[in-house]
Order: sequence, then structure tokens, then C-alpha cells
Amino acid sequence: MISVTKTTTALSAFAQDVQKGLSSSPKYLLSKYFYDAEGDRLFQKIMELPEYYLTRCEEEILQTYSANLADFLGNQPFDLIELGAGDGLKTRVLLEHFQQRKLQYRYFPVDISRNILMHLQEKLHQEWPTLPVFPLEGEYFTALKKLPANDPPIRKVVLFLGSTIGNMSLTDSEAFLQQLRAQLAPGDLVLVGFDLKKKPELILAAYNDSAGVTRAFNHNHLLRINRELGGNFQPENFQHWPLYHPVTGHTKSYLLSTIAQSVYIEALELQVDFAAWEAIDMELSKKFDQAEIELLAQQTHLQVLMYFKDQKEYFTDVLFVVE
Repeated sequence: MISVTKTTTALSAFAQDVQKGLSSSPKYLLSKYFYDAEGDRLFQKIMELPEYYLTRCEEEILQTYSANLADFLGNQPFDLIELGAGDGLKTRVLLEHFQQRKLQYRYFPVDISRNILMHLQEKLHQEWPTLPVFPLEGEYFTALKKLPANDPPIRKVVLFLGSTIGNMSLTDSEAFLQQLRAQLAPGDLVLVGFDLKKKPELILAAYNDSAGVTRAFNHNHLLRINRELGGNFQPENFQHWPLYHPVTGHTKSYLLSTIAQSVYIEALELQVDFAAWEAIDMELSKKFDQAEIELLAQQTHLQVLMYFKDQKEYFTDVLFVVE
């Protein structure tokens, strides 16, 4: 049973999304809200874990193929736009190569976390004081609308790394790329990271590490509700439970209520009742095969220029050009 008396007119987007998700059946929370300051800190730890192969594989790709990407860009000026920039660790490899080549570009990191953008801007200014960096805080497409106009237009190069596209269903991935393409011009480039299908044990370990950091990362979503909305979640009563489906490539993360319990969220005047072993759907992380990537390109009028893969072929960064 769920009791709701609070209207949503004066609530933040976070509060409204929490109310909607926990009032649904089945219950869910949106993964974009993982990333408050504590979530940022925990995700940095996740990327350093031995089980979390994704970051290392993509760093290897960028280290190996930065020169190839620079060759595609040539000597003409461009705007480098990174969606979901995070701490910029992987992108720094590209930036370093571009700086060595003396390419003419401006860097626009986009993220919903003001905290992490400020840290990124400070780090880049210390290393390359003359590099034009313009952080854009907010949702991806809202931020893209804030880009300055160029007369004459210059090429845009959009980075969407880290397998963030895997946090969407195939239908949503297609809609996302179509919406992105609508804001780009023919000849613009898009570099997208895709985690590839592989041995299920490797995938599951990446989302259920032995140190329990991923569990803490998921629990922090509940703690954020406690901190910001006056909730009384007890994370110890929710078990982190990841699953992988080898046909669809879906890796799903859930929090399972280990007991029958009620949670009250003061800012929403909302009571949420959980049955024992009832799940909260926390995150999707889809794994792809090459046929799915090709089909996605066809459906969104993007042309594949190059597949960049790590040596183990666990991961690929795909370079698309807008048709």
C-alpha cells in the first residue's frame, strides 16, 4: 500500500521522480540520480576495482587509437562535446593527444553533476591553461541547446563514452541517437562506447564486486533520499541483486527488500510499503553485439566509420558520421 498526500507542484525533479518510481508497480528508481557527491566518490572507486573491466578496456582503446581519431579530425577547428563527462579520466587521453597535435578545438563537458564538472574544469585548467573549457551542467539535450552558435558552422565531435548508452533499452537508444542526430549536421562525428556481450561471469562480477562497493553505490541512492527528502530507508534491509540475460544482453540491478517493511519520505508525505523480497529496479546496463550496433546505426541514419576495440574485444568505441 502507498499513501500519498503531497502535490508535486513545489517538488524538485528528483523528488517527483522518486515519488513516481516508488508509487509504480513494479517499483523503480532512476539511475541518473546515483550521482550526488557521495555517488560520484563511490563510482570513482568502482572504476578502480579489478572486476570492473569497462574503464580499463576503454582507456586501452583511447590510448591505442587517439592518433586515428585525430587523423579523422584533420586540421579544421571543431567543438568537442562530451555527454556524461564524469571525471574526464578517459577523455584526458584524447585531450593530451589533441594538445600534442595542436588541434584547434573547444571542449564542452556535459554532466548533471555540478560537483564533478567543477573538479574537471579545475584539473584541466591546471594542466592546459589555454585550453578553452566550457562546462555545461544539466540533461544532455538541454545542455546541447546551450552551445554557442558558430558562423560559419564548425564540425561537432560528440563523445558518449563509458557504455552509457547501455543504460537505455534498445528502443530508447534508438530514440536517443535520433534526437542527438537532429541537433547535428552532416559530417559531424559521434564516438559511442558499447560494452560487448561476453562470458556472463565476467559481466556479473563487474556489477557485484567482492569489496561491496557496487552494493554501497546502490544503497547510496536510498541514503540520498534520506538526506535530501527526509526518508527513513535502512539500506541494510535491502539486498543488492544483479542479473544478466545472455540473449537480450541486459544486466539489471535490483535492491530486494529482505523483510516486509514500510518507509516514510517526509518531503513527499509518502509512505511506501514493501513486501518481503519485493524489488526496486535500479539500473539497466545492456551489452551489445556488432549486429545490434549496425542495426542501430541504420535506424538512426548514422554511418559506421570505424570500430575501435581492446585486445580482448570486451568493449568497443564506435566512430559514426552523421549522414
